Amino acid sequence: MLKTQPNTKLKTIAGFDRIGEENAFAVLARAGELSAQGCDVINLGIGQPDFATPGHIVEAAVKALRDGEHGYTPATGIAPLREAVAEDLDRRHGVAVDPGHVMIVPGGKVTMFAAILMFGEPGAEILYPDPGFPIYRSMIEFTGATPIPVPIREENGFAVSAEEMLSLITPRTRLLIVNSPANPCGGVTPRAEIDRLVAGLDAHPGVAILSDEIYDQMLYDGEEHVSLLSYPSIRDRLILLNGWSKTYAMTGWRLGYSVWPEALIGYARKLAVNCWSCVNAPAQFAALEALRGPQVAVAEMLAEFDARRELVVAGLNAIEGVSCIRPKGAFYAFPNITGTGWQAKPLASALLEEAGVATIGGPDFGTLGEGYIRLSYANSRENITRALERMGEFLARGRQG
Repeated sequence: MLKTQPNTKLKTIAGFDRIGEENAFAVLARAGELSAQGCDVINLGIGQPDFATPGHIVEAAVKALRDGEHGYTPATGIAPLREAVAEDLDRRHGVAVDPGHVMIVPGGKVTMFAAILMFGEPGAEILYPDPGFPIYRSMIEFTGATPIPVPIREENGFAVSAEEMLSLITPRTRLLIVNSPANPCGGVTPRAEIDRLVAGLDAHPGVAILSDEIYDQMLYDGEEHVSLLSYPSIRDRLILLNGWSKTYAMTGWRLGYSVWPEALIGYARKLAVNCWSCVNAPAQFAALEALRGPQVAVAEMLAEFDARRELVVAGLNAIEGVSCIRPKGAFYAFPNITGTGWQAKPLASALLEEAGVATIGGPDFGTLGEGYIRLSYANSRENITRALERMGEFLARGRQG
């Protein structure tokens, strides 16, 4: 194979030097390499349901292809799908949404990319959860804005503290990001705390809000999801992020949606026209079937995730030096590993390379992630049991990083 030397004369803009990554994909790649070498690797790193997309959804995409749905669609998505999104939000949250404010996008990340791009610039500040989804900080830094971490604390059940978030708002704050149920910690912010946050935002009318609700149907123990869409006082500056990837096991379909306020939907549409034109047509018909078709598979997946959650929490708490509070949403456990004597990233690396268990070190989700690792229980009970046994045996050997 011909090898070329990098062109050192090319000059990119400074922002590209600030783009980070999502290390879960690097771990996924390394796990794949080890598997290809014959190693038995159990992947608890990637946030991807291990279920197949329900058959009726797949068939809807196949039918769309056979029916000739092969062309461009409107940049904001096909009208029936935008209407179905509005109907679904009204049915589940009791909120009226104008389908004209709904944008169908190729994955959840697109919404955060667009929102952060709109409000991030040098001199601006954007608040984001820490530990939190790593792309928040990456995109904030790319725009030149200053990332302001909002601590997500174990002693608070990994829920958002309204008081702490509000205390970090300054005259330079342009956007704040809220994520509940949360990645990586599995925390769910209760209604009373959301009420306090929204009430406090009355004093900051120029601050926009991005509410990442991609895990809104993944709740346990009777927990309630409180959508920020249900607060009229902030609707004129609220951007909602959601999609099909987690709820319907459709990660590879690259399908998300967002709801934009009147002042911003035009900008979002123009960005779509300039960047991705539209989401592929057959996938949109699959998404339509997901919302309007049977929901049995969603309930079955959630019940299985709940059983796995119990298995993970019990197994982690049985390992000396490890403690894990019960996650209330999503499909992640975020155990505290400070009692093991390991730093988080070296432990995650050693577990993969030496024990064949893929996890993610807490610092990959923010500076406050040190002392934790993330496990996804989007894997079979059998594999979870085997992984926990390997982790316990590895740590019992007394090796420290």
